[in-house]
Amino acid sequence: MARCGDHDGCCDGESHTKNIDLGFKYSLYMRIDKENVECLNESVEGAGKKIFKAWEERKDNSKYVESDVDEELLFNIPFTGNVKLKGFIVRGGMENTHPSIVRLFKDKPNMTFDDTSAKADQEIELVQDNEGTVEYPTKVVHFSSIHHLSLHFPKNFGASKSVIYYIGLSGEWTPAHRHGVTICTYEAVPSISDHKTSTLDSVSREIQ
Repeated sequence: MARCGDHDGCCDGESHTKNIDLGFKYSLYMRIDKENVECLNESVEGAGKKIFKAWEERKDNSKYVESDVDEELLFNIPFTGNVKLKGFIVRGGMENTHPSIVRLFKDKPNMTFDDTSAKADQEIELVQDNEGTVEYPTKVVHFSSIHHLSLHFPKNFGASKSVIYYIGLSGEWTPAHRHGVTICTYEAVPSISDHKTSTLDSVSREIQ
């Protein structure tokens, strides 16, 4: 009986299990508010939001984003709840179009390139990953409860434009508690004289 390492394909069972695990692990794309994803400097409008897809579709080259006037790309990614971001995968293009650095910002909606001069919450050097299997861990302490993520790719490996086919996000998602809570003052025995001109006052506030 062949053992792992004896020949190619002997570990298909183990590989299949790993694929299932990674597919489940990188399912956070389903918790992205896709309609409101924004990609700055994309050459085709709306292309950026299409690269947030299932891990099994990461090699689908029909869906990709290419930068426009230079190599920079900036993604504004809102979530449908609170997210504990644990890691990510970036599958970029060939021939040096793959981004070489990513800068992560938490809870800064509507970022522009002017805002990227600020210090990032985390900055990571990327490798050229044409398979979409290299995982990058995040500093979970910085991303333990976020509702928005911005990804800034300032440069690539030397090409004039950048190409990204897939961005996978892993982590935990919980519903956002956005319902208002009304705080009222009640009287055990109301007095008519106290209510000649007004009713009970109430104060409402939204819990984020």
